[in-house]
Formats: sequence, C-alpha cells, structure tokens
Amino acid sequence: MSSKQRPRKLAVTGDDGVEYVFLLKGHEDLRQDERVMQLFGLVNALLASTDDGARLDLGIQRYSVVPLSTNSGLIEWVPRCDTLHTLVRAYRTSRSVLLNVEHRLMLHFAPDLESLTLLQRMEAIRARALAARPGHARATCPRLAPSSEEWLERRSHFSRSLAVMSMVGHILGLGDRHPSNLMLHRFTGKTILHIDFGDCFEVAMRRDKYPETVPFRLTRMLVAAMEVSGVEGTFRATCEATVMSVLRRNKDSVMAMLEAFIHDPLIKWRLLQAHPAAAAAAAAASGAASGGAASGSAATANGTTSQSTATTAAGGAGTEGGGEPHALNERAVRVIRRVDNKLTGREFGEQLTVAEQVQRLIEQATSNQNLCQCYTGWCPWW
Repeated sequence: MSSKQRPRKLAVTGDDGVEYVFLLKGHEDLRQDERVMQLFGLVNALLASTDDGARLDLGIQRYSVVPLSTNSGLIEWVPRCDTLHTLVRAYRTSRSVLLNVEHRLMLHFAPDLESLTLLQRMEAIRARALAARPGHARATCPRLAPSSEEWLERRSHFSRSLAVMSMVGHILGLGDRHPSNLMLHRFTGKTILHIDFGDCFEVAMRRDKYPETVPFRLTRMLVAAMEVSGVEGTFRATCEATVMSVLRRNKDSVMAMLEAFIHDPLIKWRLLQAHPAAAAAAAAASGAASGGAASGSAATANGTTSQSTATTAAGGAGTEGGGEPHALNERAVRVIRRVDNKLTGREFGEQLTVAEQVQRLIEQATSNQNLCQCYTGWCPWW
C-alpha cells in the first residue's frame, strides 16, 4: 500500500475454507493496540449488561490485532469502511469543490496564520473557516437509505456510536483523532470505527507543539451529520444515561484494566515521552545499553500515516532496564489519578454529576478556542 511504512494487504485461508484479510504492518509495536481492544471488550460487556445497552446494541466495533514481534503485526481488515478523510475527498471531488477550501479561506484572510496569537487564530477560524458551509456534512450522513425508517435508524446508530467512542476515548485519553483515524461504513455511514491508538493517556495533550486541547473529536461536520438534534438528542442521551453512567458505576473494573496498561513497559515508554527532559535522559541511557531507540510514523489501517511514535524492542528494553524509573513512576501515578478523577466526576476540580461532566466535555470539544490550537492536519474546521 502507498504509505510511508508500506503495509501489505494479505489474505489467509482458514481451516474452515473462509478467506480472512489482514493488514501486515512493520516498524510499529502493535501491543498497545491489542490492549486497547481488550479495554473495548470490557466496555462492550459492561454496556451489554445494562437494559438500555442491550436494547440499543451499544458497543464499540472491534477488530483483531495480532502482534507478531515488537515491531510488526497483523491487523484485521474491516471491509467496506473508509476514513472520514477519504469520504470527504470523494464527496468534494465529485462536486468540483477543493478539499482544503476552509484552510484556503483562512490563509486568504490571514496569510501569516501560523504566527498569530491565540485570539487572532480563533478569529481567523471563526470568520472564514467556520463561516463556510459545515464541511459538506452529507459526506458523513447516513444516506441512500431505502426508506425513511432505515434512514432514521442509521442516523440514530451513527449518533450512538459516536457518543460511545467519545466517552470511552476521553477516559482512555485517546488523542490524534484526525480525519484519517476515523472510519465509517462506506454505504451506510452507521458506525464510527477508530484506528491507530498510539496516543493514549493524554500524550497528545502534552506535545510541545500543537498540543490537543479537546477531549474528543466533535467538530461541526460530525455535529451536522447528526442533523436537526445535533448534540442535544441521541448523542447527549447516550453519553449521559448510558455510557458515562455505566463507566462510573463500574469504576473499579475499568481502573483495574487501565492500571495494567499503564504499568506495562511499552506504555511506560510512551508516557515518559510526554516529558522531553526525562525522555532525553532515558533515550541516552537506553542508547548506551542497547544501541538506542528507533521511531517512525505508524501507518493506519487504511494506509495513511499518523503522527504516533513507535519504539523498537531495543528502545523499550533500554527504558525498562535503565532509564528514569522515578520519572516513569511519577508519570504513571499522575495518569492513574487523572483517570480516577474522570471516573468519579472530579476531573474539573469539583464534584460533578454525570450530566454536568458530559456538558463540560461537549463544551470543550466544540470550543473554537480549543479547536484553533490544533494543527492543520487535524482539520478542526471539518
């Protein structure tokens, strides 16, 4: 496939005679993706144990991740799914609309966009990018439904799927949710499928340049895809009454699994990268012991590249054996405390109810001040 890491699509015939398609990826450690799938399995079980969750078929679509070594593995190929970026590009190309029309409008309004202050960038986005039509929302809307009932069912399923992954992604601290890391069903647009879980536990929020300041992706294109009700209908009801309530009631189970992730050597290396000074010291120590660490861009399931960083076995082993254990432990404790605050409603410094917590998160995710701080490739105007 045409991407930086050159992943390969392959088919394997099973003992049952069925052909199974996988994506073979190299130069990336897929053990973290495998652990995230385990967390999603726990969330699906918790949701299925509730009346509303079982009735509405709430859950996260999972796919198989099989690490073959510390820098290669297999990912199940999900059929008939395209990334949000691919869908928007196809929709706009068919109508002779520029893919980056919002960015061009902003550059025309403010040619020195990158050097502007926060307030000036916010004004540029508000006055130009957000003044355009809402990103051709039909590219993500459930469309071509054979009947009005099917159309309503697809739209509701889309809203519920987006709500479930938004809340779970926030608890996990999942970042780097640019349009190439979100996939939808090619024909129905019903299910939101996330790929590339390299940035967990709010690592993306601690980047030196263009840190992400939103808890999850809820840009105007996704809001417009939910149509007339926006975030005030199925989306909010699913977030409040089901997903966040279930996660907070089962806090101990979720915390037990997340603590196992955080104390894993691979996760520890990624956590340490959030602090440049400690990361430099750990890299020097691991380099002396095992020849250093190698990093590269991780290819997502559709063949595009993301900005996540993957380390080799030598780098991970060097950090585990030498490195900065004190810095690792401090960061791990802070991450655990942060997740615990999210699951108890104290993440904003005061005790909040489920409804109040969801309201704060939606406000942060849709705030122009937060969106204007994202890097251009994140497409905050979509």
